[in-house]
Amino acid sequence: MSNSLLTRRGLLKTSAVAGAGLALPTIFTSGASAFTNEPMGGTVTLGFNVPQSGAYADEGADELRAYELAVEHLNGGGDGGMLNTFSSKVLEGNGILGKKVEFVTGDTQTKSDAARASAKSMIEKDGAVMITGGSSSGVAIAVQGLCQEAGVIFMAGLTHSNDTTGKDKKANGFRHFFNAYMSAAALAPVLEKLYGKDRTAYHLTADYSWGWTQEESIAAATEAMGWKTAEKVRTPLGAGDFSSYIAPVLNSGADVLVLNHYGGDMVNSLTNAVQFGLRDKQVNGKNFEIVVPLYSRLMARGAGKNVAGIHGSTNWHWSLQDDASKAFVKSFGTKYGFPPSQAAHTVYCQTLLYADAVARGGSFNPCAVGEALEGFEFDGLGNGPTLYRADDHQCFKDVLVVRGKENPTSEFDLLEVVEVTPAAQVTYPADHPMFAGGALGACNPGA
Repeated sequence: MSNSLLTRRGLLKTSAVAGAGLALPTIFTSGASAFTNEPMGGTVTLGFNVPQSGAYADEGADELRAYELAVEHLNGGGDGGMLNTFSSKVLEGNGILGKKVEFVTGDTQTKSDAARASAKSMIEKDGAVMITGGSSSGVAIAVQGLCQEAGVIFMAGLTHSNDTTGKDKKANGFRHFFNAYMSAAALAPVLEKLYGKDRTAYHLTADYSWGWTQEESIAAATEAMGWKTAEKVRTPLGAGDFSSYIAPVLNSGADVLVLNHYGGDMVNSLTNAVQFGLRDKQVNGKNFEIVVPLYSRLMARGAGKNVAGIHGSTNWHWSLQDDASKAFVKSFGTKYGFPPSQAAHTVYCQTLLYADAVARGGSFNPCAVGEALEGFEFDGLGNGPTLYRADDHQCFKDVLVVRGKENPTSEFDLLEVVEVTPAAQVTYPADHPMFAGGALGACNPGA
């Protein structure tokens, strides 16, 4: 990244202010603008809104790294990364529509109110024409709603709840990340093959939108293959110590613990489960098993040896050998000295996809961007051929089933891909009951 861009970033950096007023202004731009924050000069500003504190801060840090890399590549710096493999060839390394890309950042604190305040500040004060980021579905849904009201595009970061492109979907919002239904559809056949049909599961679930839909999805998929569900217990986000939630599992009759947790919560709950000796127990004549439906390399690193042999799903992994994944890993590794996480991959892709849609649509107008993204089919960003479905703005691509390595060779080599689930297996109709309610609505250009 150039010194001028770093300087600009320092000048523009924003942060969420807890308790800040969230009411949207009546007018975002002057009467001369055709839409919210229409770029008038030689630059365009993007808003990167990530958890720099809170339970998902590790994901947020890696997201920021990837965003900086994406901006560098869009502006013609570095080796170009996945611009070289992306099937769409309209981006030329001269910014977006010839405008140099600049950016502002904010801290969502892994809290919906803080995330809305941060996004609002970037839109109102910094002129951000697009907001992206987040590692919590509660945050994503809140910010997506604000962006719809404000008339800017929201390119979701890590948001795995079915609701983001289900009952809470918005015309101005788009999701590249997979969802809870997809995790369950990919995982269930693998779990049946590994552990059989006669199992009883105990769920510990993060008590917000993502946890609820992850629990619903994995329970439905496992019960359909014969598993029983002993208990479903909700846990607060950022609980820290999960000992009091793990202890009852021992007397529940369950022989599988499903941890519907993410980030630091998954690290802590899995660690507590191992400390209670669950992995060494036999129940109902079977070895006790633990499943983590949504995995990441960052979580595996935090949990260390406790992840060995534990299965879950992930959106992308740095060990993939397609040309796009290898190009991204090379770019990221050269810049930062270690491989990227699925969080980094997701937001890098979202930044390129937004820029590409602007270029193909010939305008920063969110309605032109939305039209360019709806029904867009592409390849060359990892995960194989991909579709942005027009009906709900959900991205459909291959999903990975992974497990913790028994003998990792480094702190980054902790997960191995055991199955690449084809997109067709995780695709569902837009009117599926788990995604019912709400309406996409119409694009809002703002001004």
